[in-house]
Amino acid sequence: MNINDYISAHRARFMDEWASLIRIPSVSCEQEHKPDMRRCAERWKQLLLEAGCQRAEIMAAPTEDGNPFVYGEYIPERKDRFTERTKPASLKELPTVLVYAHYDVMPVAPLELWQSDPWEPSVRDGRLYARGADDDKGQAMIQVKAFEYLVRTGQMNCNVKFIFEGEEEIGSPSLAAFIEQNKDMLACDVILVSDTSMIGKDTPSLTVGLRGLAYWQIEVDGPCRDLHSGHFGGAVRNPINALTQMLAQVVDDKGRIMIPHFYDDVLPIPEEERRMIAQIPFDLEAYKRAIDVPDVFGEEGYSTLERNSCRPSFDICGIWGGYTGEGSKTVLPAKAFAKVSCRLVANQDHEKISRLFAEYMQSVAPSGVRVKVTPMHGGQGYICPLDLPAYKAAEKGFEIAFGKRPLAARRGGSIPIIAEFERVLGVKTILMGFGLEQNAIHSPNESMDLEVWEKGIIAVTEFYKALV
Repeated sequence: MNINDYISAHRARFMDEWASLIRIPSVSCEQEHKPDMRRCAERWKQLLLEAGCQRAEIMAAPTEDGNPFVYGEYIPERKDRFTERTKPASLKELPTVLVYAHYDVMPVAPLELWQSDPWEPSVRDGRLYARGADDDKGQAMIQVKAFEYLVRTGQMNCNVKFIFEGEEEIGSPSLAAFIEQNKDMLACDVILVSDTSMIGKDTPSLTVGLRGLAYWQIEVDGPCRDLHSGHFGGAVRNPINALTQMLAQVVDDKGRIMIPHFYDDVLPIPEEERRMIAQIPFDLEAYKRAIDVPDVFGEEGYSTLERNSCRPSFDICGIWGGYTGEGSKTVLPAKAFAKVSCRLVANQDHEKISRLFAEYMQSVAPSGVRVKVTPMHGGQGYICPLDLPAYKAAEKGFEIAFGKRPLAARRGGSIPIIAEFERVLGVKTILMGFGLEQNAIHSPNESMDLEVWEKGIIAVTEFYKALV
C-alpha cells in the first residue's frame, strides 16, 4: 500500500489520535496543569508503542519539579541468513534518526477570542483549530504517522529514536541536563525536528538556520536620590541622558553594530543561499503596510529578508527611569534602566558577545555615573549545511510531497536547544517544519492546514526512503 492510500484508509483514526492529545491541556507554564503534563506524556508513550516502537517509556526530568520526557525506540528486524529467524539489527548497522518534539503548549488566554473550544478540535475550511494543532502536537503527529506507515509496511530501514519533552514553551530548563545524562541512549546520526514553518503553502521551504540570542539588563546609577532639575540640572549627569547616549553608540546610521570585534566570527551568506532568498516571494510595500512603518531600516548591503534572518541585530527592548506619571514632575532621576538584546548568527558565541557588549558599555559610559550590565540569558545560533546528506533527503521528501523543490530559508528567531543537541551529541539537525504563518501558533485560533499536514506525512516518509 502506498502512502497516499494508507493515509486515506487511516485518516479517521489519525484524526482521533491527534484529537486525544489536543484534549489534554498540557500547559507547562501553569501549575494547575501539572497532572495534565503526565497524562499527555503517557498518551504519547501509548501512541509510540501503537505506531511500532519496540520500546517506549516515561523518563523523569533531571531538574526538580520538571516535566517528564517520553523516549521511544525502534530497531528494524533482520533475517539471519543461516537460520531464517528475524532478530533486531544492530544499532551500528543502520543510520539512526532521533526525532525531537515537545508536548507542552501555550496558555489559551484570551479565551474570548477563540471561535471554538481550544481544547476540542474543530475542523472548518480545511483546517483543524485547537491549541497545539500545529505547535507542536500536530507537527509531532506528522513524524509519528510517517514512522508508523514505514514500520507497518516493512519499509523502515533506519533506527529511529523519539524524545519528546514537556518544557519547550518555558525554555526547556531540563533538556540540557537530560541530554548530558543520556547521551549514549540518544546517540544518533541526525536529528529530525518538525517545529518550524514553511514560507507558504505553495512555497515549501526547509529551515536551514536560526539566530542565536544574547540579552542584558543595564542599570545606570547617578546621584543618591532623585534631584530637583532646577537646582541640579546642568550640573549633575542625568542617568537617563547617559543611558540614551550610550545606547545611541551601539548601531551606526548604516545599521552596523559598533561593538569592537562583534563581527569577527560572522560568516558571509553563501551566494547560493542569497539566490534562494531572492526567490522568496516578498512584497516590501505590503510588508511596510502590514506593520505600519514608513520605511525599513537595517544593515547596509543586505535585503530585508537577509537582515532579519542571516545577519545579527541589536534592539532596545525596554527603557525606563525617572517620572512617567500623570502631569509633570521636574526631577533628575537617580537611576535609569534598559533591557536590550542581540540576535546572533551561526558561529557567534553568545557568551563571547555578552562579554564584549558589557565591556563596550563600560567604555562608552560617561563620567558621573556608574554602569552595571547584567546578562539575562542567551543561546547559540544554528546553521545546517546544504550539502548534508540528510538535508538532501529532506529536500527530496519535500519535492515529492509538494511538487517542487523547497527553498532553503533561515529564520530570525532562536531555538537554543538545537545548538545544545549539536554541542552534546555532535550531530546536525534537520528542521523539517510544516507550519504556516496563518496557523497563528501561541495565539487564539491556532490551526493546522490539513492538506499540508498530510503532505507533511508524505514528505517525512520520503525523507526516510532517501536517507538510505
